[in-house]
Amino acid sequence: MNLPLTLALRDLRGGLAGLRLLAICLFLGVAALAAVGSLSAAIVYGLADKGQSILGGDVQVEIAQRAATPDELAAFRAEGQLSHVTRMRAMAGRLDGADSLLVELKGVDDSYPLYGAFRLQPGALAPRPTGNQVAVGPELAERLRLEVGDSLRIGSATLSIIGLIAEEPDRVGQGFALGSTALVDRAGLDATGLVQPGSLYTSAYRMKLPASVSPEEVTQRIEERFPEAGFDIDDRSNGAPGTRRFIERLGQFLTLIGLTALVVAGIGVGNGVTSWLDGKRGVIATLKLLGATSRTIFLSYLFQIGIVALAAILAGLAAGALVPWVVTMIAGSALPVPPIISLYPLPLAISAAYGLLIALVFALLPLARARIVPAASLFRGSLEPLRRPGWRMMLAIAVAAGLIAALAIATAREPGFAAGFIGSALALLLMLTLIGWLIRWSASRLPRPRNPLFRLALANLHRPAAQTGTLVVALGLGLTLFTTLAVIETNLSGQIRTTIPDTAPSFFMLDIPVAEVDRFRALASQAAPQGDLVTIPSLRGAVVAVGDQRVSEMTEIPEGAWFLRGDRGLTYSREIPDGSRLVEGEWWPADYRGPPLISLDVEAARAIGIGVGDRLTISILGREIEAEIASLREINWDTMGFNFVIVFAPGAIEDAPHSFMATISMPAAEEQAFSRAVANAFPTVSVIRVKEVVETVAGMLGQLSVAVRSAASVAILAGIAVLIGALAASRRARTYDSVMLKLLGATRARILAAQGIEFATLALILSFIAFALGAGAGWYVVVEVLELEWAPDWSVVAATLALGALVTLILGLLGSLPALAARPARALRSL
Repeated sequence: MNLPLTLALRDLRGGLAGLRLLAICLFLGVAALAAVGSLSAAIVYGLADKGQSILGGDVQVEIAQRAATPDELAAFRAEGQLSHVTRMRAMAGRLDGADSLLVELKGVDDSYPLYGAFRLQPGALAPRPTGNQVAVGPELAERLRLEVGDSLRIGSATLSIIGLIAEEPDRVGQGFALGSTALVDRAGLDATGLVQPGSLYTSAYRMKLPASVSPEEVTQRIEERFPEAGFDIDDRSNGAPGTRRFIERLGQFLTLIGLTALVVAGIGVGNGVTSWLDGKRGVIATLKLLGATSRTIFLSYLFQIGIVALAAILAGLAAGALVPWVVTMIAGSALPVPPIISLYPLPLAISAAYGLLIALVFALLPLARARIVPAASLFRGSLEPLRRPGWRMMLAIAVAAGLIAALAIATAREPGFAAGFIGSALALLLMLTLIGWLIRWSASRLPRPRNPLFRLALANLHRPAAQTGTLVVALGLGLTLFTTLAVIETNLSGQIRTTIPDTAPSFFMLDIPVAEVDRFRALASQAAPQGDLVTIPSLRGAVVAVGDQRVSEMTEIPEGAWFLRGDRGLTYSREIPDGSRLVEGEWWPADYRGPPLISLDVEAARAIGIGVGDRLTISILGREIEAEIASLREINWDTMGFNFVIVFAPGAIEDAPHSFMATISMPAAEEQAFSRAVANAFPTVSVIRVKEVVETVAGMLGQLSVAVRSAASVAILAGIAVLIGALAASRRARTYDSVMLKLLGATRARILAAQGIEFATLALILSFIAFALGAGAGWYVVVEVLELEWAPDWSVVAATLALGALVTLILGLLGSLPALAARPARALRSL
């Protein structure tokens, strides 16, 4: 073992000229994986570390559209210190009626917050609002052109702004918000008059437990005592479940992109090692003539590759570990929670394992070939054919590849998805390898063109030692990555453009009192004569049982069954709602009066495996209603109207306290006057401008696009490195060809033109293949992983693919320049 290590260290003293590509490829791949893993871990740990502050307590019980009963309150207080927070949407407007905006109204008690700190910006008139006072978000004050000390109107109350909110500890736990926060105390909330029977609000009861009491025990006791109350209970371990689930899914997706970069980089490793060892053939043959065994030679070069690979992996780990710190400095305010800056061993260890296994898999084959280089090749040079390695070496390569797949599946949040990804990546590599063989086989059987340039370009595709297969894999991977990224990017940017219909509503209106619906319709007709008004009843309820299975007893909510999580919007209707199409069952008669019936979204039904005739139990204001599924509907969510997963038949829920919602479409010129009229006449009605919702969603999609683009760019860089490696691997053969052609009278321009035709032919063929593969991969990511609408811009995709093909052609020609520059006399002495 000492002799191979000594030879390796002596050889490395001569420099790393042949192993730079190996180091670059491994660095890129490992850095991408370590960065994604470290940032995901930092955010998830941030959520866990601040779980109490984010949730607002150790345990939180949420109730829709009602307050807790005395018995429930007594049970909550028995567990620990209690805080009551009411949340709802409302309109905040200037007293002169000139403008109004949607806000997230939060009414808190004196115990708020149980954890963390509520803090106002410098210049506040008091530490927190009391009575007819309000603290607002800075963006609300800016948009309404108000300052500290000014007054605004929310509901029926005139409230004085005592300060601008600087820190709201439970903001993240509230999930997606359309407006800025307006925080009042319980007296201020009562003064608004917004909490009425049927209003859409949520009561959250948060408990601060003694240190000796576990949240799980408290949750179990509450659920057992009030099994039919319709509570949504969370604890500090998962204070923001939606945010955590999104971060974990996005982290897995970005990890798989990083793994793609590493696999692509692995091919570059193989090309780089092949090129490096090809230049060592004379040295290897000489060592064998001097008595070195094949094992000594194999270990010597394995040590060299291992030392360089280890250094590259450590550098990649260091770069990846720094990403949470860099992201926090640059874009910390855009993150849902501040990441916990620390060193996370698990993602770094996984990234290092991936790097080592990838280096081993792709370096073993060229090492095995170098091991069996015969001593006679010293005298025969490049005429000595390469021998195939034995079955033991191929078995070792297969085992290492299997370990990579096992590691990817074992560490994935969704093993099935990871397994499918691994299978797809393997299928892509095999497909490109087969295409390379087919191109080479077809070129060998085509008739020889009369033009010497075309004849030479065709010969380059199938001549002995041609690197056509390697170039096809490198070009195919690079162009496929370009296309996939373009498809994802155009889909993300096109979501708003393609999913908003031309007749989208101008406004959504919430919390219209039942007794005021007719007056509201009259006002809308007067304020917006050309408006198209649609009103619909609205309630909130939670699905608490599917058949005889209680949702609370389900070990895991099925994927796609989002409507089982928490409260959902409900309505009742005599007719099939606009935007819905009946696909199974029958709609009830308009005058139906019988046992409760519902119509369910067909996708929701498929997610939990139920259909017509099955039963759901829905809790509305603490009352459980068991209803039979009468029909399944296909919902067109792109109408931007009110679409309800569950629609009741008449006669079941009309008597429950509820309100109405409305949408209205109108010319843009009437919007401001309409909004002002509604705010003045109906201060309790929330008016949501569709344009503002679109801007909020567009901002979220933009952030997602940046994340995808950043991760995918590493994969593209690795693909470029693979192409460079493929060119380096064929440099010896191309140098030989160039020298022979020069001796026969060919000029550099003609040789370069022939190689340009060769690369252009490969790029053209592979562009069509990459377009199909990239479109398929992009569709899967957009539709199945990100669950967005399929809306690519094919012109941009085609332009990106053409640009990628041009870049690869330029890189190919630049890679050929060293071979063209070789002097015949010197090259003939070394070949």
